[in-house]
Amino acid sequence: MTSSHSLVSLSAVELRRLIGARQVSPVELLQACVDRIEAVNPYVNAITATAYEQARAQAREAERAVMQGEPLGLLHGLPLGVKDLEPTAGLLTTYGSAIYRGNVPEQDVELVARLRRAGAIVTAKTNVPEMGAGANSRNTVWGATGNPFDPNLNAGGSSGGSAAALACDMLPVCTGSDTGGSLRIPAAKCGVVGFRPSPGVVPSVRKLLGWTPISVVGPMGRTVADACLQLAASAGMHAGDPLSYPLDPLSFLRPGGVDLGTLRVAYTEDFGVCAVDDGIRAVFRKKIAAMRHLFAACDPVTLDLGDAHRCFDVLRAEAFVAGMGDAYEKDPDSLGPNTRANYELGATMNLKDSAWAQAAQTRLIKRFQHVYQDYDLVLAPTTPVSPFPWTQLYADFINGERQENYYRWLALTYVITLTTHPAIALPCGRDDRGMPFGLQVIGRFRGDHALLAAAHAMEQAFVSVDTLRRPIPDIAALGPARPDLRSIVTTPPVFDDAGPQNNASAV
Repeated sequence: MTSSHSLVSLSAVELRRLIGARQVSPVELLQACVDRIEAVNPYVNAITATAYEQARAQAREAERAVMQGEPLGLLHGLPLGVKDLEPTAGLLTTYGSAIYRGNVPEQDVELVARLRRAGAIVTAKTNVPEMGAGANSRNTVWGATGNPFDPNLNAGGSSGGSAAALACDMLPVCTGSDTGGSLRIPAAKCGVVGFRPSPGVVPSVRKLLGWTPISVVGPMGRTVADACLQLAASAGMHAGDPLSYPLDPLSFLRPGGVDLGTLRVAYTEDFGVCAVDDGIRAVFRKKIAAMRHLFAACDPVTLDLGDAHRCFDVLRAEAFVAGMGDAYEKDPDSLGPNTRANYELGATMNLKDSAWAQAAQTRLIKRFQHVYQDYDLVLAPTTPVSPFPWTQLYADFINGERQENYYRWLALTYVITLTTHPAIALPCGRDDRGMPFGLQVIGRFRGDHALLAAAHAMEQAFVSVDTLRRPIPDIAALGPARPDLRSIVTTPPVFDDAGPQNNASAV
């Protein structure tokens, strides 16, 4: 019998293999995950609403299917954490907003429906910032998610709950999504993998502006192969996302092999436009020095991304105006500071601003292709600073330079969002403060398969290098965060499988 501790630490790929081989029961695995959540979540607050009773019933059914030799899906029997921006049938979905404290959807969003059809067992929701705005997973409904390496520090966002849950071995599969870096940043800060696919690979049917390429849905995992397993279960065309297109989802199932010695790699500390802490720059240089021998070439590169900041400001604001207009007009005070700031910025813009941003993004995409005439990949840091206390809403200063707004510190990831290239945050040892360091690897235009293959090969190569391999949090050393969550949420909701039982307002 496998111990519950060793069971939850296995990769999703290995757990799925063991379930198919009748060596691990879905019922046993689910209980091990529930035990882990109950033991660890009080320290990091990654998990929000739970669906344990429904999950137990589904796990029993999954076990029956295995024992009777029925066809099994790619994720058969694997407990799943769903980011709290994704509507999930019968399970409290708050978007991290007090407006939705009682919201229990009747239907799954397409992403969740696909993962269920692949055999995943929805077990819990994972924490986010309000409406996904920002990279600190803190809100007035559930409180703040702490970093698995130090619960006093932030776990990133907006997929912070998913990243922390994976890093703490609470669940083997968790979903994510990404506009300005919401997959990549929390993955980097928690030491897991976050893959931002090209627009349309995984349909994002909940975005109101269906033709925008800046918001995507994508997988997270403790390994590249785990992310690929989820990707294979969720990719493929759907009319709810007009950018989606016909493809073979199973083509993502295995990352494939690539000889790193054949790849030419470029690297940049800041893309020429991003503020980056001097300490992170120094760490990145050391990482490059430790890995450059793996490639045919590994060279610094200069990029011209034009006025990428203003371009992203406009395109991001458009999405918030589309999504937040009704709530703002009804009660502006019902929105948190990040969400409200995005809406108010967008409300000051006009058609001229929108047209300029669309044209600027098109120019930027074309310019970015020049680097791929000589190189196969671009490497960069994922975040410009080490994790900071979650009581600090965002990184307002970098190297003494005040940041223009609450999301400007996300520039290392959002400039790549604008290019529409696929990008992955790969665990790459620790930074100078002992926290996880995430390497951002950017592939060619629509080169998702090649990027995943390279990332998998890099991950394998990093295992043998102390300064590059994935860091593992010391769960036994976790303690309560100080200040504790009551400093953020004074009346946390009491929840069970049916939803919240206490809808008192939180400060």
